[in-house]
Amino acid sequence: MSLPLPDLPDVLVLGLPRLTAGFGDAARLDRRAHLAVHGSIPRLTEDELTRLAEAVALRGRGGAGFPFARKVRAVGGAARRRGTRPVVVVNGCEGEPACRKDAVLLRRAPHLVLDGALLAAEALGARTLVIGVTRTGTEASVREALGERGLSDRRGRAVRARVVRLPERMVSGESSALLRAASGGPALPPGPRGHATTAGLGGLPTLLSNTETYAQLALAARLGTPRYASTGTPDEPGTVLLTVSGAVPFPRVVEAPGGVALSYVLAQCGAEAAPQGVLVGGYHGGWLDAAAAAGTALSRGALAAHGATLGAGAVLPLSGDTCPLGEAVRVAHWLAAESAGQCGPCRLGLPTLAGALADVVAGGGRGALEAVLEAAGAVRGRGACGHPDGAARFTLSALAAFTDDLAAHVLGGGCGRPTAGLLPLPGDGNTESGNAAGKRLAVDWTLCEGHGLCAGLLPELVRMGPDGFPALADAGVPGHLRGRAQRAVRRCPALALRLDDP
Repeated sequence: MSLPLPDLPDVLVLGLPRLTAGFGDAARLDRRAHLAVHGSIPRLTEDELTRLAEAVALRGRGGAGFPFARKVRAVGGAARRRGTRPVVVVNGCEGEPACRKDAVLLRRAPHLVLDGALLAAEALGARTLVIGVTRTGTEASVREALGERGLSDRRGRAVRARVVRLPERMVSGESSALLRAASGGPALPPGPRGHATTAGLGGLPTLLSNTETYAQLALAARLGTPRYASTGTPDEPGTVLLTVSGAVPFPRVVEAPGGVALSYVLAQCGAEAAPQGVLVGGYHGGWLDAAAAAGTALSRGALAAHGATLGAGAVLPLSGDTCPLGEAVRVAHWLAAESAGQCGPCRLGLPTLAGALADVVAGGGRGALEAVLEAAGAVRGRGACGHPDGAARFTLSALAAFTDDLAAHVLGGGCGRPTAGLLPLPGDGNTESGNAAGKRLAVDWTLCEGHGLCAGLLPELVRMGPDGFPALADAGVPGHLRGRAQRAVRRCPALALRLDDP
């Protein structure tokens, strides 16, 4: 097993610190320390803000990488057409277990994030600021930062600011889930309902972007384009924040120049010289094989050439002593259990996809491999959010990156290596939320008669195997499924199903 990924990992800086400036002197930069490190921020008009974002090629740092300037233009234009004020929303909900960069920013440099959000709010004439978070420590830091600035949700304020706490789940990081929760609804994606830039929170034009995006905006406003672009590449100036875990001695959040070589980052984090593969972009991201990982840079263009994207900035190398497809099975089962449960192709399709991949690893042959491809095709493009697409991308990229291992499992007796559990999942280590996967389903095979009721009640974690008996996911029971898991245990006709401690 790898070291658990803590809620607040240590920070490593490659080059000169920018987002992490001052971290060597303070565990958290309060308002006074923040101003001492970064200085005051200039005021910008909407046009100036847009031109700045274009000049530094600022894109969203939460996954999609959408150009920030285009968002600002869309929100400003929609607000003027409708004669209303827009809303600014900070998405600090890191739903992926392998990501911690936003948590580090909001807990250690919250005022840098608020600077960028308030800069955008003033330029657009917004009077409402919402910050979405999922962890207790992050929420406390943001609330403290708002208090240090005298910001609150009270009427009569120039800007009304509030924090929204969401469950620590994969789908919480989806932008529409955050907007729905901020409106008082469940933290679940509502399905395709237009774009936030024209009709977001409360139906108002909404500028919604990731935590790091706003922090980068604040830096660019202070430094100006030439100084901001003095590091990184011409196409991707500035720095990036990465969460590096997996087969490394210590998980870290890393600030590095844009376009830095992936191999250099891994070497500085203590990874082995030639990992058998690297997952880039988190659990909705893609795998790079050993050759691609050795020769690519962490830039959009370089990663796109390998069918990958930096996404939310998670980087996870795998050492050669673990089964890579077995690692992928663990994550695929977790992704299936993270379904919002609103769409059939997701709720039923992702467990089918994970189960088919497990069959491949167990020696299911060509039939199991064909089942994986069929299941992936069945879920893509059919969900209310991007979760099924991301899960399919993760699974298919694993098959493409580890072809030798795939052949060994499909055509032979397997790769001969155990699954070490190097990819972090909830329940592997520290968590603040109490929502980490805990108990696990188990079957007393001396009692089980293969009724299949458990698979009908809990398809995210149980499916019927080819032998007519239940096959259990290699995952703990997450908090949002605990009630249905207990119901499945109670209703088992043979009393064979139980919940065990991990």
